[in-house]
Amino acid sequence: MGTPITPIIISALIALIVGGIAQYMIFKYGLKKKYNRILDEAAKEAEVMKKNKLLEVKEKFLNKKAELEKEVSQRNHKLQQAENHVKQRELHVNQRNEELQRRKAEIDRYKENVDNQQANIERKRQELEQLHAQEREKLEEIGGLSAEEARNTLIDSLKEEAKTQAASYINDIMDDARLTATREAKKIVIQTIQRVATETAIENSVTVFHIENDEMKGRIIGREGRNIRALEAATGVEIVVDDTPEAIVLSAFDPVRREIARLALHQLVADGRIHPARIEEVVAKVKKQIEEEIIETGKRTTIDLGIHGLHPELIRIIGKMKYRSSYGQNLLQHARETANLCAVMASELGLNPKKAKRAGLLHDIGKVPDEETELPHAEYGMKIAEKYKEKPDICNAIGAHHDEIEMNSLIAPIVQVCDAISGARPGARREIVEAYIKRLHDLEQLAMSYPGVTKTYAIQAGRELRVIVGADKIDDKQTELLSGEIAKKIQDEMTYPGQVKITVIRETRAVNYAR
Repeated sequence: MGTPITPIIISALIALIVGGIAQYMIFKYGLKKKYNRILDEAAKEAEVMKKNKLLEVKEKFLNKKAELEKEVSQRNHKLQQAENHVKQRELHVNQRNEELQRRKAEIDRYKENVDNQQANIERKRQELEQLHAQEREKLEEIGGLSAEEARNTLIDSLKEEAKTQAASYINDIMDDARLTATREAKKIVIQTIQRVATETAIENSVTVFHIENDEMKGRIIGREGRNIRALEAATGVEIVVDDTPEAIVLSAFDPVRREIARLALHQLVADGRIHPARIEEVVAKVKKQIEEEIIETGKRTTIDLGIHGLHPELIRIIGKMKYRSSYGQNLLQHARETANLCAVMASELGLNPKKAKRAGLLHDIGKVPDEETELPHAEYGMKIAEKYKEKPDICNAIGAHHDEIEMNSLIAPIVQVCDAISGARPGARREIVEAYIKRLHDLEQLAMSYPGVTKTYAIQAGRELRVIVGADKIDDKQTELLSGEIAKKIQDEMTYPGQVKITVIRETRAVNYAR
């Protein structure tokens, strides 16, 4: 019974062993295959990471290279500027040397003339001695006079002859000096005018604002005209909206107001939101922007002219000249032109051109006051210059260029002459425009003299005066009285064509904030 079971068990064991070996071989083969696959994936990922790192390193290298190239370019630019500055200095030194050589030659010629004159005087003296000797011999031959009498007669005759010759010689020298001085003065003035480029600046009293389509006109006017009224009240500019296609006219005698209105309109049209609150906000921002532009204009002007060390307030006043005119001539252009003329003329006369240019630029700063003054603009400008620590000769040149104070520096007559040259060019100035602007300015100042008035605007070419009063200072009844008082004062004190409409505006506002 036990014998048949044993082979079966042995066969089962053998089958089990063979199956285990086969399963192990299969597992080993699968594990090896999976291991090889993992290695391949790891190798691919390593290759990708390697490429990414190489790209990252290459990008950093290119960025660093670009930064270095930019730095090298900046350094080269600075070196080029320094080289140009050195060349300019060298050119200036050469010009100064040539000027010195020319003056030295003139001095040598003057010395030569003096030597010739001395030789001529010596020759005349010898001739007089010979005449004296001949006269004495004749007198001795006559024998009718004593030695003392003969000596006196000879002396008297020689004195008269010497006086006559000396007077003739002095007259010749004086005439020659006058002719030479006149000729040289004309030559210097003509050369100065020829070496300075001039421009004729014409100031207008209107600005045309262009719009893309006529539909925008209705939005600018607003419901029942509230937008245009708010804009006119905020800027003091008359806004004319008529049938002119794609255009709105801004009318005001003050160029600063027109510029503020133009820029405010530009921003409102571009933004699309046009209502009274937005208008006031934009106008306030534009006024600040104009103030910054005034300072930038002053800085740019001083840099262009090579004038340094000016007080910031003087720079601001120079910038304000861009928006002012004198008899129709742009004030900043006139000041720049005068400064260049002064520099050229001072160089021709052997004076300091930098000081002359500085005085020429500042000579009309009294025409753009921040506050009203009764002083002439030349004296007021001198006081402003003194306030901001300008040198005495500069201040004197500013105050004396209209002969209102005495000139005590050599720069003063140069500034006076160059101011006249700049203003006397044909087309440079227009007296009628200046008188018109002064009349409008006087209208506004007259209304501002009343208590409670906060703003005044002369519009419609001076035919209408708008007066804005504080609601907390004047009531409605006083508003009517104020309108009549202003009208009566204008009738009594001013000269004007036609009639002037006085509109007094009293507006109450309540402002609060929700937080």
